[in-house]
Amino acid sequence: MAFYENVFLARQDIAANQVEALTEQFATVIVENGGQVTKREYWGLRNVAYRIRKNRKAHYVLLNIEAPPAAVTEMERTMRINEDVLRHLTVRVDALEEGPSAMMQSKGRDERDRPRREYGDRGDRGDRGDRGDRGDRGDRAEREQASPDAGGEA
Repeated sequence: MAFYENVFLARQDIAANQVEALTEQFATVIVENGGQVTKREYWGLRNVAYRIRKNRKAHYVLLNIEAPPAAVTEMERTMRINEDVLRHLTVRVDALEEGPSAMMQSKGRDERDRPRREYGDRGDRGDRGDRGDRGDRGDRAEREQASPDAGGEA
């Protein structure tokens, strides 16, 4: 059997227990078709990047699935039919992650807690920086003498 990760977004105006019922419904479809859901994570009510069917927020849920392709196809068909599901994405992976996903792991320090650097400090970019500087090119006259056809004179 193959491994899959599925994330679906449910409408913002349904309750968390209704989202749980949706998750259970999709898991049941997988189990009935010979697969298993190894992990379920509710990521909460979060903002979406753009409005989806007049919704500015959505309930995010992750499912880790070990199932044959036919079971995943049937689950996706069920998701398309359901009005409460705004979007879904299923990705086949080589192995399923153990433990909490990246969304559920707590951050050690928030970005806002880090000390600000001075404007002149460029961090670990070295002498050149990331601007692609080629260094000092010398005088233009010297370059033109070194390359006679690059002078532009005809």
